[in-house]
Amino acid sequence: MGLRHGWLFGSAACALAGVAMILSSCSTIERTVIAPPMIEGASFAGNRACYECHTNYVRVFPSSAHGRIHASNLRMKDQSGCESCHGPGSKHIAAGGGRGRFILNPGKDSQTCLTCHLQVHAELSLPQRHPVLEGKLNCVQCHDPHGFDIMQPAGTGLAMARLNETCAQCHREQAKPHVYQHDAMREGCTVCHVPHGSINAKMLVERDSNLCLKCHAQVQGTGVPPGDVVFGTINHSSRGYLSRGTCWSAGCHSAIHGSNVSPYLQY
Repeated sequence: MGLRHGWLFGSAACALAGVAMILSSCSTIERTVIAPPMIEGASFAGNRACYECHTNYVRVFPSSAHGRIHASNLRMKDQSGCESCHGPGSKHIAAGGGRGRFILNPGKDSQTCLTCHLQVHAELSLPQRHPVLEGKLNCVQCHDPHGFDIMQPAGTGLAMARLNETCAQCHREQAKPHVYQHDAMREGCTVCHVPHGSINAKMLVERDSNLCLKCHAQVQGTGVPPGDVVFGTINHSSRGYLSRGTCWSAGCHSAIHGSNVSPYLQY
């Protein structure tokens, strides 16, 4: 009986601990989950105070992705606008402004962005990644935090003129025009590449021929032997193409971004 009572007592204690944990987590919903950056001795001044000097930024900010979480009737309204990223601005204003004077600039340190964008932070820690955590790149080189299109850097063109322009700032050789362009380039680099980080080489979405098959797969005709793969009129299985490696590393379509001499994307 003693063992049975002990087992029952232990089970009840675990159950009560679980209930207490649930109640504790539920009771803390009202707390600040992600605290805005702080500047010692400074207080929040609100977006209107920023408007006096940073007119263009504040004017376009409501149309940005970040601006959608700001409203004048929010309980923490001073912590959901400019100062949610740049920190409280009272000391910056009192000092008469100036770059880096009692204010944070996420364009110099991406840790401010990564405090909220946790998924991106995780991707930037993968084996193949852009060197943001190492300080060699920062978020604003690819994203405009104030403008209407956060997926593009500030100062770029419009519509199709902007496609791939973000990547072309560094990857000029891959993004330049070609006589025979890979059609995937018309949809954008992110069709094949994960922009923040990947477990695959070259930050690819897939590491093998399955990447190409996402677009180039076709229904195999009745004359194709079972298990063989035909693209166009060429049997890639019987000729051993698929066993040599990926489509771009098997000596076939090595000019994967585009070619000036071959419609089959060869050098």
